[in-house]
Amino acid sequence: MTRGGRQHYAGLSDTGRVRTHNEDAVLLSPPLFAVADGLGGHQAGEIASTLAIETLMANAPARADTKSLGRAIRTANREILQAAKEGYGREGMGTTITAAIIEGERIAVAHVGDSRGYLYHGGQLERITQDHSMVADLIRQGKLTEEESRVHPNRSIITRALGSDPNMYADTYEVDAEIGDKLLLCSDGLTGMLTDAQITDILGSYRDPESTVHALVDAANAAGGHDNISVVLVDIAEEGEIEPPGRGARLWLSVLVWLFAAAVLVFTAGWGVYRYAQSRAYLVSDEGTVSLYRGVQGTVVGMQLNWLEEETTITARALDPVTYARLEQGIQVDNVTAGRELLTEYRSQIASSTVGAPADPSGSIPADTQP
Repeated sequence: MTRGGRQHYAGLSDTGRVRTHNEDAVLLSPPLFAVADGLGGHQAGEIASTLAIETLMANAPARADTKSLGRAIRTANREILQAAKEGYGREGMGTTITAAIIEGERIAVAHVGDSRGYLYHGGQLERITQDHSMVADLIRQGKLTEEESRVHPNRSIITRALGSDPNMYADTYEVDAEIGDKLLLCSDGLTGMLTDAQITDILGSYRDPESTVHALVDAANAAGGHDNISVVLVDIAEEGEIEPPGRGARLWLSVLVWLFAAAVLVFTAGWGVYRYAQSRAYLVSDEGTVSLYRGVQGTVVGMQLNWLEEETTITARALDPVTYARLEQGIQVDNVTAGRELLTEYRSQIASSTVGAPADPSGSIPADTQP
């Protein structure tokens, strides 16, 4: 809000009419704004976009510095790759991101993927970013028109995204705007449903950002809403105006900051427990045979944190009585590798006891080795 009470920015993220969950994330933290569109399917894309936004907030510069903003996005890329490697989310998860820092009439933009940044100036819509996608490459090569790209079967194939390449880099742009211009950041859920001309008409039809972002999302849904739709719109105002002043606004901002801090604390604690469980393992007798699990037995704060790694044919009763009794309760080991080594020892123990046992002329299995 400005001193006069007029809202200078707004953002909205909508699931759309086809998808069942929203993998997008938006950031409204003046002077920093961003849109991220998660890739990788249910939950994983959502994790990637959220990690990207959180890492961007923690590492973005305070001023409109394109190099520093680009470095913050590279840091987000490393965080997503590391999270997938450690089992948080899944391998292959990723996200697009288009971020901007506004400093007076100067805008720094950093961009990866096919979310977009636009400047609305003098009634015209100017595209700032270039899509990193297969159809965008074909358009630039003159092999495809903009209209043809909208129905191309490979229009959803991204050629650059966070989480796909440790050497990924962000495109950066320095934009000179004027007071009264509008900065639009959006996911392809908007641009896939609406043409630039339709977006231009809507931007020119509404005065305040809040009404405008709702109108854009409504129009994309009316056109089919085939994807998640995320929109951030910022009026370029006098330097220092794009901040929330006033006691009431500051109170709400404080509440939101505390809520965000609490959410980050819960997220961090939960991730720590999850990573610990992923590093541990245990062996247990499942219906008479030995199984190896990754994780810890029982529940942690009401959650099951164990995953079956290997079912074996090793009969628990064929082992010595002490081991058998311990397997009934579960034997915790340091990690999955240690668990597999213990399984090898069990197989050797059974093999050696079988070699030394007298043959049974009936051909039946000795009672102490039956399941």
